[in-house]
Amino acid sequence: MKRKIIVGISGASGALYGLRLLEALKKQASIEIFLTISRTGKLLLQDEIAAGALDQAIALADHYYEAQELWAPIASGSFYTDGMIIAPCSAKTLAAIAHGFGDTLLSRAADVVLKERRRLVLLFRETPLHLTHIDNMAQVTRMGGVILPPVPAFYHKPASIDDIINQSIGKALDLFSIEHALYRRWGSPTG
Repeated sequence: MKRKIIVGISGASGALYGLRLLEALKKQASIEIFLTISRTGKLLLQDEIAAGALDQAIALADHYYEAQELWAPIASGSFYTDGMIIAPCSAKTLAAIAHGFGDTLLSRAADVVLKERRRLVLLFRETPLHLTHIDNMAQVTRMGGVILPPVPAFYHKPASIDDIINQSIGKALDLFSIEHALYRRWGSPTG
């Protein structure tokens, strides 16, 4: 039986994180990908990457649902998934999740994942932070979510933007125990 992972792409800068996550998950034959993208997330995929990036993202998913499709399977707790990764996660999406405001499929699916005590990982992409951002991150953490800001590490000696992106995506995959070779781990040979 395939593992089911929901991927959300919200309207924060860093659309490449979402695309790279989809690419990494697609390489896993044992994973079925369920994708939803916010309205602004769609715009950023095309603006930050390329005109065809939205179509590319949708093609990488096994199932795609529009943001307003609140009747989609991933909006129900009776539809089993292993959890959800939102990459990137905007301040607006974080706030909606922290306060149970499921007005879009993205925030509703995250709410379902939390209420069912499944894994929720948010690559929160905002800086600097004000107190409400910090409070919302704390609230999601108290509810069982994991805040994983895509902050680059440098021990693996990144040589490109891809190396930096891959390290953050690799950390997200680690939280689901999904094997990958996206970056060199601390203490491993430099090869």
